[in-house]
Amino acid sequence: MPKILVIEDEASIRRVLVKILSEENNTYQVDEAEDGLIGIEMIKKEDYDLILCDIKMPKMDGVEVLEAAKKIKSESTIVMISGHGDLDTAVNTMRLGAFDYISKPPDLNRLLNTVRIALDSKELVVENKMLKKKVSKNYEMIGESKAISHIKDMIEKVAATDARVLITGPNGTGKELVAHWLHEKSDRSKGPLVEVNCAAIPSELIESELFGHVKGAFTSAVKDRAGKFEAANGGTIFLDEIGDMSLSAQAKVLRALQESRVQRVGSDKDIKVDVRVIAATNKNLSKEIEEGKFREDLYHRLAVILIQVPSLNDRRGDIPLLIEHFATKIAEQNGTAQKSFSGKAIKLLQAYDWTGNIRELRNVVERLIILGEKEVSENDVKLFASK
Repeated sequence: MPKILVIEDEASIRRVLVKILSEENNTYQVDEAEDGLIGIEMIKKEDYDLILCDIKMPKMDGVEVLEAAKKIKSESTIVMISGHGDLDTAVNTMRLGAFDYISKPPDLNRLLNTVRIALDSKELVVENKMLKKKVSKNYEMIGESKAISHIKDMIEKVAATDARVLITGPNGTGKELVAHWLHEKSDRSKGPLVEVNCAAIPSELIESELFGHVKGAFTSAVKDRAGKFEAANGGTIFLDEIGDMSLSAQAKVLRALQESRVQRVGSDKDIKVDVRVIAATNKNLSKEIEEGKFREDLYHRLAVILIQVPSLNDRRGDIPLLIEHFATKIAEQNGTAQKSFSGKAIKLLQAYDWTGNIRELRNVVERLIILGEKEVSENDVKLFASK
């Protein structure tokens, strides 16, 4: 049953609104507040599907309530109640995030129609959020092991926030997969996800890559160029292999995190950015800090949430599921029938020492499918292991 909160200081109007909504086929649960301050306290404690709020009230007017409610719960659906002299203000509140407004005294049909439309809109927003949280099949996280289940639970708790996340683990374990999940299940999923491999960019170019540059900043800077932080504005930047970043670039990243501002190389102009930062590394950053290769203050800024991705050797129970997943994907990509793996072949692969982790397993599965017969056998795997 949808929950509605009526915030109205005039007792007679409040009683009418509550009576009309409460008696509407017993469809709505209706709470009431006699002023804005009480209303805000109730919004903090309860999740309301709709809030009806008067504009002119003592202690806290409707515009202040609207702004405060949006800060507490940005998805709040609020319909303003306006007297004839408040119509301009009512229209302006829609620019601030109000869904609609109704006039005093409330017309029964207009009130109920507005409430139904507002609640239908709220339901669509919720459905869209649920759809948005379904991650693209290209970035499925396969596995049912305790370690993978823990990571999935962490992602569910963390994704909707803007908390910075540091993902650690050996090469080839799927750290970028975790980053994609965090982005796609977040409210920033409509924004860009910009990936930067810090290890693949020469140290002398990393600052330009991240923060951009102005024309003439260095020899090859023939025109102004935006950096990755600007490109990720409104979305997420994924700094992969951040342990390989130079100390100079680390200092600038730290400033970007502290102030939400960047400066292009060769410029003293600040550019405001709204970016969520996810970082990953295969290095032991505690050791890097001890050796003076990584800034401790940056580490603490990045590691608000820590997610450790296990090696494949530490989650061997997931290997059968991974083999089936890769076999399906490879068949789809090649337009061929899917090949199966015998039980003995799977057991041999589970016993193998996977130094290259998931990435290595995927390559091996593809090789066995290409070279093997209709069913990949124990002998096929033994032949692979002998090479």
